[in-house]
Amino acid sequence: MKQSSLSIKKSHRQFLLGFAFASPFIIGFLFLTVIPFLQSLYYSFTDYDVFSAPEWIGLENYQKIFHDENFYKALSNTFYMAFINVPISLFLSLLIALLLNIKVKGIAFYRTLYYIPTVVPGIAMSILWLWILNPDIGILNTMLRALNLPDPAWLIDPDFTKPSLIIMGLFGTGGGALIYLAALQGIPKEFYEAASMDGAGWLQKFRYIVLPALSPITLFLLIMGLIGAFQIFTEAFILSGATLGGPDQSMLFYAVYLYNEAFVNLNMGYASALAWILFIIVMIITIVIFKTSLRWVYYGGE
Repeated sequence: MKQSSLSIKKSHRQFLLGFAFASPFIIGFLFLTVIPFLQSLYYSFTDYDVFSAPEWIGLENYQKIFHDENFYKALSNTFYMAFINVPISLFLSLLIALLLNIKVKGIAFYRTLYYIPTVVPGIAMSILWLWILNPDIGILNTMLRALNLPDPAWLIDPDFTKPSLIIMGLFGTGGGALIYLAALQGIPKEFYEAASMDGAGWLQKFRYIVLPALSPITLFLLIMGLIGAFQIFTEAFILSGATLGGPDQSMLFYAVYLYNEAFVNLNMGYASALAWILFIIVMIITIVIFKTSLRWVYYGGE
C-alpha cells in the first residue's frame, strides 16, 4: 500500500514537472492563438475601430463584403497566384530535385546553392527584386534588351505585375526541391531494378515509380503552397510601393486588403469578417484536396 502511494506521488510529480516544461507553449498558444482567434470571431459581428468599444451589428460586415468590389478584386488576384503560381512552383521544385539527385562531382555545392535563397528574409528578397525588375536599369530587362527581346515594365504594367511575383516566387523553390530530393532518395533501388528487368524506360519509371512515391510529398507541398498563396503579403506590399495594390490594383491581394482595412482604415470588425471568410475559403479548398487525394496519393504498403 505504501509502495503504491509512493508510485502515485511520483507519477503526480512527473506530471507536474512535464506540465511546467510545457506551460510556456500552452500559455503562448492560449493567449496568442486561441483567445485572438475567438476575439476575431466576435469582432467580425461588431463595428470596432480599436479606440472605442465594439458595437454589435450582427451580419452587416459579412453583407458588406459581398457588395465590396475590392473584395472580389483581391480574391481574384489571390486565386490567380494560388492556382497558377503553386503548380508552376511544384513542377520546378520536382525538376530541380531530379537534377540534384544525379550523382555528379560537387553535387553538395549545387544543393546548397539552390537552397540558399529560401533562407533570405522576404523583405530583403523583395528589395532585391525591385532592382532586378526595374524596367530601366534592372538586370532582367538589360539581359532581354541584349537578346533583342521585349522588355516589359514589370512592376508598372498591370499585365506583368503578377507574373513578376511568380518569377520572384520561383527563386525560392529550393525548399520544396529539398523535400522532394529527400523523398527521391528514400525510394528503394529495388523498384528501379525490377522495372529495368521488365523493360521499363526512364519515362515509365518516372510515371509508375517516382510520381506515386512522391505523391504524399506533392500533397503536402500543394496544401502548404496554397495556404501560403492565400496569405501572400510582404512581396506585394513592398513591390506595390505607396499605391495600395499597385497599378490598377493588380497586386491587391487578400492579405494586403485585409491589412489595409485593419491597420490603415481601422475597420477591425470588417477586417475580422474578411479574415473569417479567408479561413472558410482555405478550409474548403483543403478539404476538397484531401478528398480528391484518395485517388492520386499512394502511401507505403499501398
